[in-house]
Amino acid sequence: MITLNSLRPDKVRVITFDCYGTLIDWEGGIWNAFRQAAAEDGVQLDRQQVIDAYHAVEPMIESAEFRPYRHVLVETARRVAGECQWTISPEKAEFLPRSLAAWPPFPDTNAALVKLAEQFRLGVLSNVDEDLFEATRALLDVEFDFWVTADRVESYKPDLAHFEAARPFVGDSGGWLHVAQSLFHDVAPANALNIPVVWINRKAEQRPEDSPLPDLEQPDLESLADWLVGQVGDRVE
Repeated sequence: MITLNSLRPDKVRVITFDCYGTLIDWEGGIWNAFRQAAAEDGVQLDRQQVIDAYHAVEPMIESAEFRPYRHVLVETARRVAGECQWTISPEKAEFLPRSLAAWPPFPDTNAALVKLAEQFRLGVLSNVDEDLFEATRALLDVEFDFWVTADRVESYKPDLAHFEAARPFVGDSGGWLHVAQSLFHDVAPANALNIPVVWINRKAEQRPEDSPLPDLEQPDLESLADWLVGQVGDRVE
């Protein structure tokens, strides 16, 4: 475990989260959507091939000229399908944005959020459209204090716009902690802005030596919530 260097844990006041991959099981949701849509065409896919292709393709599409995330999902689905020798039309590729509302929270997400909401203000910084995030919010058991979506800032992380747009909501008193699964999308920009960041490493991956460095690593949200709430009694106001 890495120790928080740039922020004392007992000083945390606001926690922002990445959503898909951190709160929501996006790999599971993506795979189920691909598997079901391909089965309709009599095609069998390999889960790991789909997920690996998705991780490679989506950032390339997001790095081009901004387009709504719904369109990113359609184009990503079409290209990933092609990588898997399944040719589909843009109309067929609509299966992926249609599926997003059913992508499930991780088993520990809601309990951890409820526990954290008792002590901290919570926000979300997500590479998604506002209307798609509204569907996901219905699956989460807390009311977030604020959220910043990609269509609001017309940008995708790892660009800095989500974080800059969150600053007015966080306030000037400090105590901001960001929590995310992606070293590329979240830890890197948090590092660039000197925002303390926790890496949620659910798959126990080995962090590459040249990758961005989180201030803290936790295996899941439950562990993070237990650890952070345990610091509250030591707060110095």
